[in-house]
Amino acid sequence: MAITIKIRDNGPYIVDGEFRLTDMNGNEVAVKKAALCRCGGSTTKPFCDGTHSKIGFQAATAAVEKADEQK
Repeated sequence: MAITIKIRDNGPYIVDGEFRLTDMNGNEVAVKKAALCRCGGSTTKPFCDGTHSKIGFQAATAAVEKADEQK
């Protein structure tokens, strides 16, 4: 089965399919589907806990658009 990673607009990466997730020591974390944090604010890293919506996280495309507007 293929792995699908969907990028949620201003939210986490949704990983679906058969995959292995390991910590920095190589220990496997048992998951079948995961929402992985992109904002850096989650208290359950690497998993998303919804903090992105509380802190107003904007994905890179929004940040790039704002930078272009300032020129």
